[in-house]
Amino acid sequence: MQVEALRTHRIEPHETLETILDRYIPPLPEKTVLVITSKIISLCQGRILPKHTMAKEALIRQEADAIIEGDSNPYDISLTLKNNILIPSAGIDESNGNDTYILYPEHIQETAAALWTSVRQKQGLMELGVLITDSTTTPLRRGVTGIALGWCGFAPLHSYVGQPDLYDHPLRVTQMNLLDALATTAVLVMGEGNEQTPLALIHNAPKLTFLTRPPTLEEEENVRISLEEDLYAPLLTAVKWVRKEEK
Repeated sequence: MQVEALRTHRIEPHETLETILDRYIPPLPEKTVLVITSKIISLCQGRILPKHTMAKEALIRQEADAIIEGDSNPYDISLTLKNNILIPSAGIDESNGNDTYILYPEHIQETAAALWTSVRQKQGLMELGVLITDSTTTPLRRGVTGIALGWCGFAPLHSYVGQPDLYDHPLRVTQMNLLDALATTAVLVMGEGNEQTPLALIHNAPKLTFLTRPPTLEEEENVRISLEEDLYAPLLTAVKWVRKEEK
């Protein structure tokens, strides 16, 4: 598998995303996955707020779908749920924002599907993947890795259920999360600082099944797990979550 980061100019608020892609994406071979960091989508959507207009805590409560009541930690970061993702501070980012808060993009799946349709048509491709990424933390591990917020053009999971292991015992529950696996490799090469590489191309990714349509609602939902069904349910359900409708 090859992962290539694409350097761009410094993306400013309210630019047109399709114009950026037209400028920097080279001719693509079939079965390429185009990776786009969510931050430049937010910038193009104008999802920014000057810091002086609102306190960050109030903004987090406004943007989060749920927040842990009474959450406190030494980093002044709140643990929240946003779009059914466990994420610090509702995904609000202060880095590379020029004294602004950068919020999560809106309509992420619709944006991924629209970009997939546009790039696929312009480049005359049959099999193309689009992946929108962000950075996140892992409990009990220092540092950030990648996570997928939206995608289009390929199946998000690779199932081993029913396949034999090394001792010919059938696997019962194992599925590989292709979305976050690819997001992590892409975030690694795109970086977190001033690299100015918000796009990446992934070639020859293993285990991908490309689709010639956007994902169905059932496929989108199949990636998500509720708090109660999650392996970490004893931890996630032991705290008091304040939902948006309760605020």
